[in-house]
Amino acid sequence: MLTPHKLTLAVLIQAALLSSAYASEQSEAKGFVEDAEGSVLFRTGFIHRDKKNGNPDQSSYAQSAIVELNSGFTQGVVGFGVSVLGDGSIKLGSNNNANNNMIPKHNDGSAYDHWGRGGANVKARFSNTTVVYGTQVLDLPVLASNTGRMVPEYFEGTLLKSREIKGLELTAGKFTKNQMSDQINSDGNELDSAIVWGAKYKFDDQLSAAYFGLDSKDALERHYVNANYKLPLADQSSLTFDFSGYHTEWDKDADTYSSTIGNSDVDGRSNNIWALSSAYNQGPHTLMLAYQQNTGNTGYDYNMNADGFQSIYLPNSYLSDFIGNHEKSAQLQYNLDFGGYGVPGLNWTTAFVYGWDIKTNGVDDAQEREFFNQVKYTVQNGFAKDASLRVRHSYYRASDAYQDTYIGDTNEWRLFLDIPVKLF
Repeated sequence: MLTPHKLTLAVLIQAALLSSAYASEQSEAKGFVEDAEGSVLFRTGFIHRDKKNGNPDQSSYAQSAIVELNSGFTQGVVGFGVSVLGDGSIKLGSNNNANNNMIPKHNDGSAYDHWGRGGANVKARFSNTTVVYGTQVLDLPVLASNTGRMVPEYFEGTLLKSREIKGLELTAGKFTKNQMSDQINSDGNELDSAIVWGAKYKFDDQLSAAYFGLDSKDALERHYVNANYKLPLADQSSLTFDFSGYHTEWDKDADTYSSTIGNSDVDGRSNNIWALSSAYNQGPHTLMLAYQQNTGNTGYDYNMNADGFQSIYLPNSYLSDFIGNHEKSAQLQYNLDFGGYGVPGLNWTTAFVYGWDIKTNGVDDAQEREFFNQVKYTVQNGFAKDASLRVRHSYYRASDAYQDTYIGDTNEWRLFLDIPVKLF
């Protein structure tokens, strides 16, 4: 079996052997200062969860500034650079019911008035291979930073990406710290070590595939696969088919949240979850159908296992991710780009997802459903170019047996105003 360490070595050897045969990103480096970029994102956020059945509501309001400063790479065969990233936030209002990963809380449960976090990394590039060490925001199917709250989730470690072969991107890395969006401690999730590896390959403009793996020490081992095919049709329309899935095996003594989604009392916990979707696009209109299914002896788990709250790259994921033990779910989604009607930058998505056959609390037929709507507007030009307002609403309901073990009946609103400012 090709271990992550051997894969990393193979990537470096490949880079040395093939760098002269393909266009090199490093050969185009202009310099440490010349290619430097800096930006700050001012975000005003609001999440309100109207909980039913006597459960307390959850509401958070905050203002954040998210800063990212990136140097360019120095010139030469091997280029070097640095990056700084961080965020500072203040709460808006009392936030007495804050409990949705937006705002850190003191030991007595009260919300912080203001807080800041951040870090730095160093990077090196040889040909088309880049390695980064330090604090990072990750976007990997098995290790993804949560970016759906005020500020991003941070990981600390090493990540290598190589694009020496046209169409192929290889990834390998190791991370030893994990800080969720509402945590002050830079290792708030007490990560021991998480090793990741993977590959993405674009065969042509129509077909692509990917595989990623994760080995989180004393937690789990997870594998992800994806295949995507886009079929062009007449009149500038298209039909896209997408398959994705995860296989997870937990370590015997892993501390998981699986009891909230299935069965945590069995030995040899494992889970398979996969989804197949088909999307038809015609101009500004896109209609998608998706089917998702769980098998194994527990539900999918993404909490506290070094893989972020966002690392579920499957279609049936909104307020609920439809991840219950043995759950099946189906989705109908419609997206409208108002640019086709003279309002560029305005987009609306609506979806309905229904899940059934959930095994929980002694029953085999629990159900859940969600009706989702989101409207987003992004300014296209002028002094406020790229500023955006996103408003989303979820209406979520579950059967009685699933009330106390997952989300529970909830009406949720999320409003985010983002104003990006380019510093240099």
